[in-house]
Amino acid sequence: MNGMEIALAGYLVFGQVIPGGQKEIVKHAGLQVIHADGAVTLRLNETGRREIAENGAKHVVISLEDEARPFRVVRHVRTWDDVDAVETWVEISHDEAGPVRLVRADSFASAIDVPAQEVGVLGLVGNWGHEANVSESKVANGQIVELASRAGTRDAWEANAAMMVSFGPSDEESGKVLGVALEWTGTTSRRIRRGWDGKTTEVFAGVEMTTGPYVLDAGKVFTTPKAVLVWTEKGRGEVSLQYHRWARRHLMPHGGALHPVLLNSWEGSYFSFTEKTLTDMMDGVAEMGGEMFVLDDGWFGRGKYARDDKNKDTVGLGDWFVNEEKLPRGLGYLADECAKRGLKFGLWVEPEMVNVKSFLAEEHPEWILREEGRPLALGRGGTQTVLDYTNPAVRDRIFADLDKVYASVPTLAYIKWDSNQNIVNPGSTYLPADRQPNLWYDYTIGLYDLLAKFQAKRPDIMVQACASGGGHMDFGFLRYADEFWASDDTDPYLRVFIQWGASQFYPACAMACHVTESPNHYTKRVTPLKYRFDVAMCGRMGFELHPSKLTPEEIAFGKRAVADYKRIRPVVQQGDLYRLASPYENPYSALMFADEGKAHAVVMVLGLDGEGKKSVSLNLSGLEEGVEYAIKEINCDKPHPAKFSGRSLELELDGPFDSAVFELWTK
Repeated sequence: MNGMEIALAGYLVFGQVIPGGQKEIVKHAGLQVIHADGAVTLRLNETGRREIAENGAKHVVISLEDEARPFRVVRHVRTWDDVDAVETWVEISHDEAGPVRLVRADSFASAIDVPAQEVGVLGLVGNWGHEANVSESKVANGQIVELASRAGTRDAWEANAAMMVSFGPSDEESGKVLGVALEWTGTTSRRIRRGWDGKTTEVFAGVEMTTGPYVLDAGKVFTTPKAVLVWTEKGRGEVSLQYHRWARRHLMPHGGALHPVLLNSWEGSYFSFTEKTLTDMMDGVAEMGGEMFVLDDGWFGRGKYARDDKNKDTVGLGDWFVNEEKLPRGLGYLADECAKRGLKFGLWVEPEMVNVKSFLAEEHPEWILREEGRPLALGRGGTQTVLDYTNPAVRDRIFADLDKVYASVPTLAYIKWDSNQNIVNPGSTYLPADRQPNLWYDYTIGLYDLLAKFQAKRPDIMVQACASGGGHMDFGFLRYADEFWASDDTDPYLRVFIQWGASQFYPACAMACHVTESPNHYTKRVTPLKYRFDVAMCGRMGFELHPSKLTPEEIAFGKRAVADYKRIRPVVQQGDLYRLASPYENPYSALMFADEGKAHAVVMVLGLDGEGKKSVSLNLSGLEEGVEYAIKEINCDKPHPAKFSGRSLELELDGPFDSAVFELWTK
C-alpha cells in the first residue's frame, strides 16, 4: 500500500451502497447533502478519469455524477516524484432547481484497509502560550475520535489541522502511520471511526460546517481544502520528514531559501518607542551579525486613534497610515537606517482585524462581522473585532491601504501578518440571511484571495504567519507565508515542547524561534543565555529583545552564536529532522538535523528543569552507517565531555537548562 492507493480509494458518501453487494448505505460519510427537493442521499457513478502530467508530478482527476440528479463531484489526487506525499481534494457542483445544502464536504473520507489490533491518533492541541502540545489517544472499537477547531481565524490553537493515525504500535522509527493534514486556515474537523468489531478504520478530514450546512447555488463550485496524506511503515519520524520536504519543495513561496536572522521589536519596546529606540535596536542586532530588523505593533494611526504607549492596542487598528508623531520621518527613514547597517527591513500588520475605535470603523461599521440585533462581542483591548472578508469591498480597501504603505518602502523585505481575534460575532451584513452559515468557509476563501493579491504584486517579500502566536500554524497559510510565529510564549523551556510538537508536521525553516530576555517576560523564568540561543537554533533563529539590555560579554557571546548558526543554518533549515529524545519522556530533548546526503549534521541536546546531572545516550539515526564523522561542540565556552562512536553519542548535562549543540561532518 502507498499514499496514492489510499487517496484513490473509495470516497465515503451518505447514501452510497457499500461495495460487495451489501444494500446498506454509508452512514458515516465525508459527503452529505440536502438536495433542492429535500432528498438526502447520493449514488455517485464514475463518468470519467484522466491523468495529467505536471512538472515533476502526476495529477489524477476522477469525475462522478449522481444517478438521479444533476449533482457532480470531481476528485483530485496529485503525487510528486521527489516526495512521498499525496494531495487530494474535491470539487462539488450541481444544476438542481434550487440550492443544495452541504452538511459535510470533507477533502478526504476513506476506509483504510490496514488490519491492526489497535489504532491510535496523534494531534497537536493548545491555546495562547501553550501551542502544539502533543496529544495521543487510542480509538476503541465502535468509537469516533474527532479533532476539531472552530475559531474561524486562530484555528491552529484548539486542534491543529494535522494528525497522524497509527495502525498498531508505532514510534519515531517504526510502525504503520498515516499522516493527514489540511491546507486550511479556517474551521476544521478530522475524525477517525473504528468499526464495532475493529476490522475497519475510517478517516475523515475537511472543513467544519460550524453553524449549519453550506448553501451551494446551481452553477457554482465548492472546492474543499486540499488534504495532504503521507503513508509510511517506518514510523512517525518518516511522516514528519516527508511533510517537511513537501512543504519546502512544493508549498512555501520561498521554501528553498535560507531565512534571515532577524530582530523583532515587540518584547524590546512594545508600544513605547521613538526613532532612536528603533535605531538603537538596529545597532545591537547588526553588531551581533543579524540580517533584518522588523518593526512590530505601534507604528500606525493618528490623532485620537494613534497607536501609542497610552492607547496601546485599544485604537487605530484598520487605519493603515504612519503615526507621524511617533515616526516623523516615516517608514522609509527606518528602512534607510537598516540599509546603512547592512540590515533588511520588515513590518508588522494585522489586516484581518479592526478596532471599533478607528477611522475605518467609523467610516464603515457595516464591514465588521456582527450578528444583527446583538451587541458586538469585543476582543483584545476591549475594542477589537474581525473584518468581513466575505465582502470583496473590504478586501479591496485593505489591499489598497496596505499597498500604499508597502509602496512607501521600496526595500520592504518582510511582513509579519498577525491575527488577534476569533470570529465571536458570526454574522455578515454582506451575506444574505439564508447564506449566514457560509461565513466560516467564505471568510477563509476571502483571506486567501487577499494573500494571493499581495503575493502576486510583491512575490519577493517574505511573510510570517502570526495569530496571537501559533494560531496560523497550518499548511493553508504557509502557501502564502514563509514561516509562522510558533507562540507568544518565548520562554525557552516551554518552547522546547512547543517546537517539538510543531516539528511533527512543519519544517524547521518555517518555525520562528527567538532569543529573549531573562527573566522571561511571560513566565518570569530565569534561563542561561546559551540555553536561549540553543533552543532558538532549532528553527529560524532570531531575537525578541532590546540588545541594550545585554552586557558586553553577552553581546560577544551572541556574535559567536549567530556566526555558528549561520554556518549550520543550511542543515537546520533545509535538512532532514530526526527526533532523538522526547521531552515528554526524558529530562531533556534531543534533535538531529542532517543534509540529505548525510554528510553534514547538527545535534541539539536541550536539558529541562530538573536538578542534578542528566546522563544522555543517543542513537544518531540520521547518520550513515559505516561512515566516519568528525564532531565538535559549538556555541559554547566550555565544551561538555562527550563520547562519540559510530552513531552513538553520550554526554552529561549539568543541572537545569544545560544544553549542548554538536556539529558533525564526514571525514
